[in-house]
Amino acid sequence: MERPFRPLRHAQGQMSMGKVKGLRWLVIALIACATVINYIDRNALAVMWPAVSKDVGADKSDYALLVTVFMIAYAVGQSLFGKLIDRIGTKMGFVLSIAIWSISIGLHAFVRSLASLTFLRATLGVSEAGNWPGAVKANALWFPPQERAFAQGIFNSGAAIGAIIAAPAVAALYGAFGWRTTFLLIGVLGFLWLVPWFWLYRGDPDRHPWLGDEERAHIAARPAAADGVADAAPAPGMLALLRYRQSWAILIARFFLDPVWWLFVSWLPIYLAETFGFDVKQIGMFGWVPFVGAMLGSLGGGWFSGKLISQGWTALGARKLAIAIGCAIMLPALLLTARASDPLTAVLLIAVILFGFQVAINNIQTMPGDYFAGGAVGSLAGISGTAAVAGTLITTWLVPVMTQHSYAPIFALAAAIVPLSLLAILLLGRGVPRTDGAPSIGNQQESA
Repeated sequence: MERPFRPLRHAQGQMSMGKVKGLRWLVIALIACATVINYIDRNALAVMWPAVSKDVGADKSDYALLVTVFMIAYAVGQSLFGKLIDRIGTKMGFVLSIAIWSISIGLHAFVRSLASLTFLRATLGVSEAGNWPGAVKANALWFPPQERAFAQGIFNSGAAIGAIIAAPAVAALYGAFGWRTTFLLIGVLGFLWLVPWFWLYRGDPDRHPWLGDEERAHIAARPAAADGVADAAPAPGMLALLRYRQSWAILIARFFLDPVWWLFVSWLPIYLAETFGFDVKQIGMFGWVPFVGAMLGSLGGGWFSGKLISQGWTALGARKLAIAIGCAIMLPALLLTARASDPLTAVLLIAVILFGFQVAINNIQTMPGDYFAGGAVGSLAGISGTAAVAGTLITTWLVPVMTQHSYAPIFALAAAIVPLSLLAILLLGRGVPRTDGAPSIGNQQESA
């Protein structure tokens, strides 16, 4: 007979009698680790592109094509995995996603042509997309409203940490082993992650055997002062979600805002190479700096809105103020980056941009759990991710055209679309969804 879980010792009150105190934080921390791996895998090609492009006979236009293929696949994967995770659950959704993307990045080691590389970027895009609706779903399941933005910040910080690690680590591995072996080595990371995931995630909060009654009650609590959403929030199907203007607020906001993030995730190494003549080693030295700002923004944006909620603000009011502040930080920094004349100034300004971006997007990504019940959260997160990719694809196509002489025009365009994201949240995100099938409640008070 299988023996029940019994910790061998009582570690500072954290574990006893088969219960793990603060289990929800361990879950989100592990998901953040998956996000670190996700970003190492996707950024590896950009870091090693000067070498990879020579071996496969590709140029800048081909790189734009690869980014486009990845993003289209990513868009499909967001909606696909969003619905799939609502059906098969958070645990197996993550397993499927990370197993496929780890195989895909490992197979990059064997490419001999642009065609095979294009195929693998597509499979990587579809599978890596599952990380985001899975994380939003887990956040809504494991955290009460007042903690969700900070939990989302922990998860989102994984993207920044992955980007921080990717440039120097991939550059170091490339220097030691070459690009083919580097792809193989980073492909192993995802399978290593599955070991603690199977061990820790024994079920959702309502049936996890290690979750104590006190923490389970805390997760289920919905303090009246903390949340402006109806107690019986609706859980419509994927198509029915589009009847709600609150859904469109999130979709449009991400359509306009996410291209700013992807501009730097996809093109920062190329920007440094073309603008300042950097090689792979120099990209590794400078390319991680902006993502420190992103990490701080993820944690700070989540902490800030959570602090407001604890002081009596509604969840929606706190989220919107944080989003407005994030956008206000991004706009001038983007305009100044367009005029940066040295690499240190450029990467520091980009760090400010990504700080503001993460403050804003962290709270936007939390809003599906504020508006709707668990059965719709993954679906809305997936659809909004698809909208984000649609906006990003337009930027991707414009980069080669607008950067023939300078990157200033694309930075100016990015600055112009930031306010549109904020307007979508402020104008369409008012009120809360109705539980009776009507589109929404109109003008509910949202701030303290």
